[in-house]
Amino acid sequence: MALRTLGTNAATSLSAIMFSHDPAVLSMADLAAFNALCKSDKNTNNLLEPVLSREGMFRIPGKEVVRVSPGDYVAVDPATGWPIYISANAIANGPYTHT
Repeated sequence: MALRTLGTNAATSLSAIMFSHDPAVLSMADLAAFNALCKSDKNTNNLLEPVLSREGMFRIPGKEVVRVSPGDYVAVDPATGWPIYISANAIANGPYTHT
């Protein structure tokens, strides 16, 4: 079967931000700190260009660009630097825990 169960080893293992165009909700410093954690899955020693922009463009390293909306979350696995996108609806109605 192709479907698999996916989870993390610890409930607090991901670092995440809630996207917003409002600088009072998402500061440039927070955005820069998040982007500094993200790395390529091909070469984790290389820092990337910003993964998430103030305009809501989320660049999945080496893959595609996705437009995120206010309320969407973008997380990063600090162990690997890989970013993960979670929609506002999934955060609100899914099994996700966040602070």
